[in-house]
Amino acid sequence: MVQKKVVVLGGSSGIGKAISERFAQEGYQVIIASSDPAKLEAARACLTGSGHETFQLDIRSEAQVEAFASHIQNTHRDFDVLINSIGISEHLHAVNSRFEEWDNALQVMLYGTVKSCRVLVPLMKPGGRIIHITSIHYSRVEKGSSAYGMAKAAITQFTRSLALELAPNNILANTIAPGFINTPMSIDPNGQNELETEWFQDNYVKYNHLPLKRAGRPEEVAGVAFFLAGPDATYMTGSVLTVDGGLTITF
Repeated sequence: MVQKKVVVLGGSSGIGKAISERFAQEGYQVIIASSDPAKLEAARACLTGSGHETFQLDIRSEAQVEAFASHIQNTHRDFDVLINSIGISEHLHAVNSRFEEWDNALQVMLYGTVKSCRVLVPLMKPGGRIIHITSIHYSRVEKGSSAYGMAKAAITQFTRSLALELAPNNILANTIAPGFINTPMSIDPNGQNELETEWFQDNYVKYNHLPLKRAGRPEEVAGVAFFLAGPDATYMTGSVLTVDGGLTITF
């Protein structure tokens, strides 16, 4: 049997790292692209099996994205699954912030997604799967998250366009919208994990705004990603799967 290949953008940390590990466990050859070389090597060391690869990539750079696509084409010719888990946390006022800082979230997450899809999707096998990790912020608002939320909302809409336009090639495109997941992005600049604060307990646990009363684990999102890449999701495209412990069903 030919080994399947998955490309995981942002696969060296948090949810992306958990996804890389799950696909490796399931027998995939994993190709991780991320910007931090130390995290890349640490992530590869956690993968079971052999033949996995890492590629240092600044997703904002069109030249680097094209170089990554050329590497995939020259080394592997094609691949089966594209997962985009690149995310950055920016807490900036919608108006009273430097535009360059605010715009960085869109440059990394939104335009990085578009650039990578435009050069990588043509290399996918017919019947391939595209899975974008977004956030419940694609439809929910939090102070300081306007750029982040806009990027995630736009990625969601872009995914729907991909689903429609790639359907003739039987390439399926879906998004996963996580809520509070315990990852390095949960840690603020002062080193405090927001999921362990009194604020989180009061707002989301004590008063049942978070029905499951806990943050999610990265591997719980990884399991959903593997489902979307598998044989039980062949009639799903353009969908958003929410993984948030019930957070968005409350008010």
